[in-house]
Amino acid sequence: QVQLVESGGGLVEAGGSLRLSCVASGSIFSITAMGWYRQAPGKQRELVASMTSYADSVKGRFTISRDNAKNTVYLQMNSLKPEDTAVYYCNADVRTTDYRRRTYWGQGTQVTVSS
Repeated sequence: QVQLVESGGGLVEAGGSLRLSCVASGSIFSITAMGWYRQAPGKQRELVASMTSYADSVKGRFTISRDNAKNTVYLQMNSLKPEDTAVYYCNADVRTTDYRRRTYWGQGTQVTVSS
C-alpha cells in the first residue's frame, strides 16, 4: 500500500501565497511521476501542474518541485486569485515493491482565496 498525504492548504487573501506539500510513503519501489490536480465546486478535476507542464491559468504563478530523496512534491502558489479556490490533490504514478504500477491520490487539501 502507498499513501499520499498533502498539507499546506488554508485560507489566504488574493495576491497571497501558499506552499503545498505531498509526501508519499509505503511500499514504494520507485515513483515515476508526481503532480497536482484541483477540483472546484461544480467543476471537474483538472491538472494544475506536472513536472513537465502547467495549466495555462497558473503559468507564471505556480511552481512545482520534487524532492526524490523524500518522495515529496511541492506546489508553490504565488499571486493567488479567488478562482484558484479548490481542493488540491496530489497524484503519483508509483511502482510498488511487488513491481506493480498504479496511480495513487491523496485525500486533498482545501485552498480558499478570498477577494
